[in-house]
Amino acid sequence: MQESFKVSAPGKLMLLGEHAVLKGKKALVCAVNRRVSVFCKKRHDRKISISSSLGDFTTELDNIRLKPEFSFVLTALSQQKDQLTTGLELKIESEFTSDLGLGSSAAVTAAVMTAIFVLTGRVLDKTAIFDCCLRTVQQVQGSGSGADLAAGIFGGVLIYQMEPLKIEPLLPVFPISVVYSGRKTPTTTVINLVEEKYQKNKTLFLAIYDLMDQSVPYAKQYIEANDLKALGEIFNINQGLMDAIGVSNSTLAGINYELRRDPGIFGSKISGSGLGDCVVGIGKPERLDFPYPLIPLEISSKGIVVE
Repeated sequence: MQESFKVSAPGKLMLLGEHAVLKGKKALVCAVNRRVSVFCKKRHDRKISISSSLGDFTTELDNIRLKPEFSFVLTALSQQKDQLTTGLELKIESEFTSDLGLGSSAAVTAAVMTAIFVLTGRVLDKTAIFDCCLRTVQQVQGSGSGADLAAGIFGGVLIYQMEPLKIEPLLPVFPISVVYSGRKTPTTTVINLVEEKYQKNKTLFLAIYDLMDQSVPYAKQYIEANDLKALGEIFNINQGLMDAIGVSNSTLAGINYELRRDPGIFGSKISGSGLGDCVVGIGKPERLDFPYPLIPLEISSKGIVVE
């Protein structure tokens, strides 16, 4: 086994089915061309050493202390420590911040878990890695659909369903434009707000989630036909559904309408849990005076990579 190696995993964008995916509905998610890298070096003692932009931390493999900044990394290591025979050094580098809502926690979890698989000589089976990562994320967060993990591990554009588990790759990729709204409301906060509304109007919310679910096969059809105009219309419809469950705001609405005013954009919607995060459009703006800064993101076919 190599003494040192690198594992990287991409960030993600939710395209369709936010919130509905937590109720077992289908979602559409994609990997993007910004990545989290974990440089791993085997130690000859029992120490775990972590270094990143969040700081440095050292603990013992046999008695792993949890630190909030590294909760996903340390939980993954704690769950797998019986498989590890030595300590390790981890250096974590990211091409994006957690503020953008691109799934940094899922990406670092996928990269670290893959590193553990390499260190323990296991076959790099992506489904097995996904299962281990989902246990990690759910232990840390208390919940989680796994859609962002699927994108980070498998790459590309995926139809994802939590129960029963479905991870279906789609081809081809298509052009996107992404605008950050300038703020992020924590995902768990938004989920709790939506769940409160859901409990008060369960029948109506289930009908909305069914519409989100039904949108995914249409999106698949239009992606495979490279019909960006029809795909954009699906995005516009789903922006209305996101508004209906209460996760839009004036800033997000303004970004959506500015994107749709551009002749190069075929449709747009919130990407992520909402009340912040990003808006994603289908296509590329043609206006030279587009009023919002675009994040240079593309859909990436690459999932986890070991070097």
